[in-house]
Amino acid sequence: MPAEPLRASVPDVPILLREMAGAVAVLTLNRPAARNSLSDALIAELHAALDEISTDNNARAVVIAANGPAFSAGHDLKELTARRSDADGGRAYFAELMNACSAMMQAIVHLPKPVVAAVQGMATAAGCQLVASCDLAVASELAGFATPGVDIGLFCSTPMVALSRNVPRKQAMEMLLTGEPVSAATAQSIGLVNRVVPAGAERSAAIELAQKVALKSAHTVKLGKSAFYRQAEMSLADAYAYAAEVMTENMMALDAEEGICAFIEKRAPKWQDR
Repeated sequence: MPAEPLRASVPDVPILLREMAGAVAVLTLNRPAARNSLSDALIAELHAALDEISTDNNARAVVIAANGPAFSAGHDLKELTARRSDADGGRAYFAELMNACSAMMQAIVHLPKPVVAAVQGMATAAGCQLVASCDLAVASELAGFATPGVDIGLFCSTPMVALSRNVPRKQAMEMLLTGEPVSAATAQSIGLVNRVVPAGAERSAAIELAQKVALKSAHTVKLGKSAFYRQAEMSLADAYAYAAEVMTENMMALDAEEGICAFIEKRAPKWQDR
């Protein structure tokens, strides 16, 4: 019997793609068959990529996009259910995964560079949380957003944290309590996304928006982004006191001196990013 020819090994398909579009790092969720659900591996890869980008001077902004019809369906429920057979019923794994996901979402907020979501399809549960965690978001007119955990007996408590920091309470509670999706237009009207564009244009529009910010002083953007999120959690008086300190520090920066001089002299500034 003749020997069968050796089959070429099929390389593993990466679950997260990374490329540069000028000064913008584009991270693309690449689990389309699983609706880009956030498996523990994808969460880890996203977090690692963000950590690398934080110190990459060539990347001045980030876009998070996705391949396939869905942006992200949230946590991988099959992966979660498989751990029910653990000795503790999965408790330790569930806690580890939720904390890892929360840390990744916070890494987006703490990244010293702007992060823009490019949403081409449905973003549900932790997928909606991912959009809400980004600094800016551009959505296709075909995109939708939902926190439907309540429909399966699992309230979207961690997505709630990001969602409630983006949209008014009544709208957030309606999404969380009913699980019903909202359209891209509604998401824009309640502040979950910045812009809605024709289907297929969301990625380029998100990159264009990111590139606009990438032209600014990286030092100034870093200071401003950090200050934005910190002051939002303070009382009015504390926020003004803190913001005054930030403004003072910012005024002492070389880029502030250069930017003001350039404005007065009616020329383009030359940033040193410090």
